[in-house]
Amino acid sequence: MATETNGTPTPAAETPPAAATKDEIKQEPIPQDEASKSEPDKDSESPPKAEALQPPVTTAGEAMKTPFTSPLDSCKPDPPAELTSDQQSKYEELLKIASEWTTVPTTTAKNAPTEPITDDDRMFMTRECLLRYLRATKWDLTAAVNRLKGTLTWRREYGLAKLTPDYISVENETGKQVILGYDVSARPCLYLNPARQNTAYSERQVEHLVFMLERVIDLMGPDQESLALLVNFSDTRSGQNSTIGQGRQVLNILQNHYPERLGRALVVNIPFLIHGFFKLITPFIDPLTRTKLKFNEDLTKHVPPAQLLKSLNGEVEFEYDHATYWPALNKLCEQRRKEYHDRWVQGGKVIGEHENYLKGGSDKGFNGSQAPVAAIEEKMERLEVNLAQSNNDQSVDAITPA
Repeated sequence: MATETNGTPTPAAETPPAAATKDEIKQEPIPQDEASKSEPDKDSESPPKAEALQPPVTTAGEAMKTPFTSPLDSCKPDPPAELTSDQQSKYEELLKIASEWTTVPTTTAKNAPTEPITDDDRMFMTRECLLRYLRATKWDLTAAVNRLKGTLTWRREYGLAKLTPDYISVENETGKQVILGYDVSARPCLYLNPARQNTAYSERQVEHLVFMLERVIDLMGPDQESLALLVNFSDTRSGQNSTIGQGRQVLNILQNHYPERLGRALVVNIPFLIHGFFKLITPFIDPLTRTKLKFNEDLTKHVPPAQLLKSLNGEVEFEYDHATYWPALNKLCEQRRKEYHDRWVQGGKVIGEHENYLKGGSDKGFNGSQAPVAAIEEKMERLEVNLAQSNNDQSVDAITPA
């Protein structure tokens, strides 16, 4: 088994290990329906709070083998930009449109059959999600509507629910992708280690990346919407990096279905051949994403040493042990998804819910934030009625003979 401490790559296998297909593996999706059946009483219970998770504990000289559960206290998300009145208006219009959807096409084919919008779709369409699609389309409402609905279709057609830990496991046996630590802006870090490629080219390699993107999103804290991608080409040999076709496919998925999710991409130890690869795919990268790419920079400027791998000038002694890391990662993510879902149910299962609330932050959620406004409006209406009644009484007194 390869480790981060010695940097020895695992030779690529000539053929992928035998593994079950997505359809053969018993699925264990998040228990959305079961949770819905036992929906708590919103009037009698407060939203569930995030369970306090302890950071990985190791003894002196022992390598870490499990993920960090949170960023350092000193690492905080960048504050979001305030919306202009025009942007707020477009958000409200997109929310109205999305809230009226009842069906969605099951494939991208022309005249494809449709199926009803599900709770998973509604939970996906948070306030921040809608804003991400608007920002990605430069606040073009029509384009945002089309791209958002296209993503709901893509998630069905691509079979996102079938990408289970068991199905993906073989792809990560050597630790070629690792989620570990958080950057200085509290973004979870996803490491890509091409030198640890262990399978022959297949669609599952791309599915592996999509699966890990979903897990990174699970581990984002309140007010965090993006990830830090760290690509380490150390010891990478010819044939171990992605093909041009894979690169374009991944870019298409990221830009169309995970808009605004890439906070920064840090690429280090780039060999000459990889420089050529980046030149070939650069025309397909949107200008905003290009500005987030950083090459061969000092990673300690972006990730605190206390959560950065020692092999990249950090302080973390980490050893990838698949039998330990993989179940630990998936258990942690499963717990986070359950907490997220439970809060969504508790909050009323609305489209446009606030991610800060869903992630266990201080936000009271969509309905919680609307309640004070509704109360003020109700008081204003009562005041107007009382004033009208008072004015009417005075008018009657004025015309009544003494």
